[in-house]
Amino acid sequence: MERSGSSKAKCVTGNNGEAELKLCNAESRRPGWITFPFIIGSAALWTMGGTGWMTNFILYLIKEFNVNQIDAAQIYNVINGCVSLLPILGAVIADSVLGCFLVASISSFVASMGIVLLSLTATLNSLRPEPCGNKSSSCKAPSFLQFFVLYTGVVLATLGASGVRFTTATFGANQFESHKDQSTFFNWFFFAAYATYALSSTLIVYIEDNVSWALGFWLSVAANLIGLAVFVAGNRYYCHETPQGSPLLSLARVVVASFRKRKLQLPLNTDEFYYGQHERNKEVDIPPKKNFRFLNRAAVKIDGDTKSDNSIAEPWRLCSVQQVEDLKCVIKMLPLWSSAIFLSTPIAVQTSMIVLQALTMDRHLGPHFMIPASSFLVMIMISASVSLALIDHFRSTFPLWKKITGLPPTVFLRIGVGHLLSVLSLIVAALIESFRLRTAHLHNVDTPTVPMSALWLSPQLILVGIGEAFHFPGQVSLYFREFPVNLSNSATAMVSAIIGISFYLSTVLVDLVRRSTGWLPENLNNGRLDRMYWLLAGAGMVNFGYYLVCATLYKGKDESSSSSLPMTDDAGEK
Repeated sequence: MERSGSSKAKCVTGNNGEAELKLCNAESRRPGWITFPFIIGSAALWTMGGTGWMTNFILYLIKEFNVNQIDAAQIYNVINGCVSLLPILGAVIADSVLGCFLVASISSFVASMGIVLLSLTATLNSLRPEPCGNKSSSCKAPSFLQFFVLYTGVVLATLGASGVRFTTATFGANQFESHKDQSTFFNWFFFAAYATYALSSTLIVYIEDNVSWALGFWLSVAANLIGLAVFVAGNRYYCHETPQGSPLLSLARVVVASFRKRKLQLPLNTDEFYYGQHERNKEVDIPPKKNFRFLNRAAVKIDGDTKSDNSIAEPWRLCSVQQVEDLKCVIKMLPLWSSAIFLSTPIAVQTSMIVLQALTMDRHLGPHFMIPASSFLVMIMISASVSLALIDHFRSTFPLWKKITGLPPTVFLRIGVGHLLSVLSLIVAALIESFRLRTAHLHNVDTPTVPMSALWLSPQLILVGIGEAFHFPGQVSLYFREFPVNLSNSATAMVSAIIGISFYLSTVLVDLVRRSTGWLPENLNNGRLDRMYWLLAGAGMVNFGYYLVCATLYKGKDESSSSSLPMTDDAGEK
């Protein structure tokens, strides 16, 4: 089954230096790897520009805008949640109105303008409050104008970053014909994202901390604008999917139409269903499937539903069979999608707690250099980047796996491995935290630094990164493959929604544990963070069991079982 021929697209090709538009039908070839350096290069630069200002923003608020630590953390939490949830809005706009290319281009420009405003607050003294003195009472709050410029920049930068985050992934995958090439693209897309995140979180953050906030922010602006230039430069090679109207509105119409016809008896004659304005071709136009049969009523034709030309008279009363099947496809994916939420929630808890743990440990490398506590998270990005490269390198061993086991390595297997690695990282985290607590209690628990190297935190972070290399690209590939074609952007944005929901859910979970137990006091040396990790590991195993049930019962949109969905086309073309 090839996704490329399922909808019309307009391909942009070069002709003596001028852009020439032509339609790509099912027989046309996609541009393929010639677009790869433009899309991956721009995505990497946009990631660098976004993380350059966002990673260190808590410290910027505390040091430069006199915001207290709790408020700064709350602002940072809101920004992260928005960056993860708003890509759904960008995906809907791309699917229904503008297409991926315009959404990504406009969003990149908006993000650049937002970071420009943030850079101005770091450059012009008049846009920042006076620094605090030695006493907290001498801190002057920012003025209305200073806050207005700051938050306007934050809003624009956040909106822009959200618009490019996953529309770029979908746009890149649409340049390829086979699932093998699409899967390879997703691997390298995430590799570029993780690698540039690690680079930005070390290099630009170091510049902001030790050289100049303004220089660090202006470097982020430059990365964003260069990324936009690289993206636009490849326009002559791209294949542009034609927006098909609002796909989510189409799904809503199915729900409303089926409810309005809820008392209607389903017909035995399949010709009484509406297949579209064209005359039904029984070899192509398949009647609605029997799953979720109550939704089939939305496609039943009755008097007054169609006009003389067989077009729909009232869209909220009659839908095509294809629209009904599209909604069924989304509903079938929801259990698998929900299992990924609690897969990401412990990761969100773990990464936030790591910073607090590192603050209590010895972070020195040699006598003169001390690693910033937040920089330990870079290990996740590094291990994920290396793992993605290795996974792609060993792709040639997939036929051997199939020969030994009799089954191809499926995308569900890849996601399942990610689940197990996530649980393993929590077990390792619990053991290391137990050791840290014992070390703290052997000494004075009130001492600011436990005599234990913070590098002990590395194993759990490395496992988190390896796990993400398995489950994040696997989920993107699964949703992109199984969702209806007109929901391709929304499909990849589903992963971003998982991250956003998990981020907020982790905040609620930590607050609940703090209120109901004594595990998370202000001084971690007096707490039992290890029990929190054990709790999350147990819940992770339960969630893994839930995932196995969902994956086993899942039937693809072509009614194939989960064992028939290969990780790549190396395992067999669909």
